[in-house]
Amino acid sequence: MVKEFEGQRSGERVLFVFRRHILTSVRGFLWFIVVAGLSVLVVVIWGGGALPVMLGGFFVGGLGWLYAYMLWHFSVYVVTNERLRQISQKGLFKKTVTDIGLNKIQSISYKTRGMFGTILIQTLVGDMTVSMVGRVGEVYNKLQNAVAGANNRGEK
Repeated sequence: MVKEFEGQRSGERVLFVFRRHILTSVRGFLWFIVVAGLSVLVVVIWGGGALPVMLGGFFVGGLGWLYAYMLWHFSVYVVTNERLRQISQKGLFKKTVTDIGLNKIQSISYKTRGMFGTILIQTLVGDMTVSMVGRVGEVYNKLQNAVAGANNRGEK
């Protein structure tokens, strides 16, 4: 679990970290299947002389899969005793960071569909939607507890 992160404030403690479900990176796997499958098809049609094409297809497909995994792995939600920080990896060299103070959160709700859920966090300035969350009920309860704790500290 992440204990420290870039931009962490003095006295700020990480309560928990969560991600969207790994199946959000399924496009990378599908890319691998399509590219590798096409390269195997080329070898079947043209014979053993096209073996480098097949190896290249597996390499390119693997790179696509790795890229999708990297985007998933480096996109996280960090909940501290003060705020919720969303870190979204958008490409190899681009990421977006959004902070919401826990005391600014007005309500949190969730819905499930199958194995995954969507969490809706409402604030005065807008909403944050986190889709494809695994164990959504557990994450929801932890978020509710974090917000309640922040509000209780603010009242004292």
